[in-house]
Amino acid sequence: MNLLDYFQLFIEALSSEFSRVVPIATMLARVIVRIGFAVLLTAIIGWEREKGNKTAGLRTHLMVAIGSALFVVVLENGSSQNPDSAREGVSRVIQGIAAGVGFIGGGAILKLESQNKVRGLTTAGSIWFAAAIGVCAGTGEIGAAIIGTAFAWLVLSSLGKLEGRAKPSKLILTDKNAATQNDDDDFDD
Repeated sequence: MNLLDYFQLFIEALSSEFSRVVPIATMLARVIVRIGFAVLLTAIIGWEREKGNKTAGLRTHLMVAIGSALFVVVLENGSSQNPDSAREGVSRVIQGIAAGVGFIGGGAILKLESQNKVRGLTTAGSIWFAAAIGVCAGTGEIGAAIIGTAFAWLVLSSLGKLEGRAKPSKLILTDKNAATQNDDDDFDD
């Protein structure tokens, strides 16, 4: 072997090493963009809940979305050799996320039997929705995540105010001769 042959081997080895870097850089960019969208979109919902002093606020919603996105992104990136297997695996992970986050959301629901009230239903729903945003963003369905977030924000920010106007006020007896009006929504959280 002469010097030129060694140089060609060196170039081939170097080229081989850099060919691995490009897919890694592409994968990292994909992960950053997808988790970034999960964070940005979920922050809209989490902030709406936070400013209303709800049980689950910005941090809770963000953690649920980031975790959901990460589970899906990692599975997709790790299974690129067999697309059918990857789809099946992603489907199972999504089922697990939906069930697991549903369990977490169930912890936010509180039934106050003495007051005949149920609280936390909307909070539980918004936590579950944060997981859905994470899954959409994690699978690259950014458009679906954006549209879903827009609808969820509309529901949480606008419909709550309309519900309050549509429900009749309740009278609460404070003593035998006086009654006060209660405009609190029994089911809002």
